[in-house]
Amino acid sequence: MDFDLSWVLWGLPIAFVLGWLASRLDLRQLRIENRQAPKAYFKGLNFLLNEQQDQAIDAFIEAVQKDPDTSELHFALGNLFRRRGEYERAVRVHEHLLSRGDLSRADRQRAQHGLALDFLKAGLLDRAEDALRKLEGTPYEPQALPALLAIYERTRDWTQASEVARKLDTTGHGNFAARQAHYLCEQAAGATPAQAEQLLREAAKAAPDAPRPRLELAALQRRAGDAEAAFDTLAGAAEAAPAAAGLVARPLTDAALACGRQPRALDILQRSYESSPSLDVLDAIVALQPDAGTARDWYVKHLEREPSLVAATKWLAGEKLEHEQFHPRVQSALDHAVKPLTRYRCAACGFEAKQHFWQCPGCQAWDSYPARRVEEL
Repeated sequence: MDFDLSWVLWGLPIAFVLGWLASRLDLRQLRIENRQAPKAYFKGLNFLLNEQQDQAIDAFIEAVQKDPDTSELHFALGNLFRRRGEYERAVRVHEHLLSRGDLSRADRQRAQHGLALDFLKAGLLDRAEDALRKLEGTPYEPQALPALLAIYERTRDWTQASEVARKLDTTGHGNFAARQAHYLCEQAAGATPAQAEQLLREAAKAAPDAPRPRLELAALQRRAGDAEAAFDTLAGAAEAAPAAAGLVARPLTDAALACGRQPRALDILQRSYESSPSLDVLDAIVALQPDAGTARDWYVKHLEREPSLVAATKWLAGEKLEHEQFHPRVQSALDHAVKPLTRYRCAACGFEAKQHFWQCPGCQAWDSYPARRVEEL
């Protein structure tokens, strides 16, 4: 049978036209999708800027459904869920990203960091620890290590906290010597006397200017009956940490009275008071005075240097008033009035307490309590 070339002549233009139409339809569909995806994205961004998080989440979910391969939209969704407290949904978003085989290394590390933050915010500390450990050696390590440190402090795992603090110290992310000393002191609290002494000496060596190791070592020595050693330790603390003289003053006085070294203690305390007047140092000096009248004169001297309701109240306690029958009531009122002035206040969050804390119970900051009373701040 002869082949009719006329079919070829007709077929080529028809095939060309059909191909052109198909390409135009594909391009049109692609343009529609591309217009819709950015529209949903920008709509979500607009909601986010207006703090309409519910609508922003709906818009981003719509954009993700139209373009499921866009990782940035997943990250935006995950962050929004976490900010709203929907930690389970945030975890699912970041775990979905980590399960993708086409995710770049940088995005995988970013998703791992997001997942760690989800677990942290949700209070799942064991899972957060595992997620943060996987960020070691990545660009997110400087953010992961402090978070790990906070977890170990919160769970009171002082050995692990020491390890992380040492790593932060060696990698140049700050000076953690004082923090290391605190961790050793915390470990000493639950150790045997021999182990505790070793840990406290290590702490004093790690942070020579920190008062806590010497104060706790002196307390350990006093419990063992060695008042002489305790006095020498406290004298060293007063010299190494003059700003903490108020904390050292009372135990130094007690040790001096126990081992008969009052003149030496009085010399240390008077020199400290002259350089920086302190109510606690003043009370310790008064306690070491042999004569009660001379002792009370110190409160008057303090009032000459600076006004102090606390010092005035203590001086008045030993005075004879014209109407002595009213003295107890007046004294009681004054004692009640000065109570708030004798507290310690955290410099980071303002939390006040009757006793001095090395770590604030309110904000968990270390060394945020000055060694001075509220009236002296």
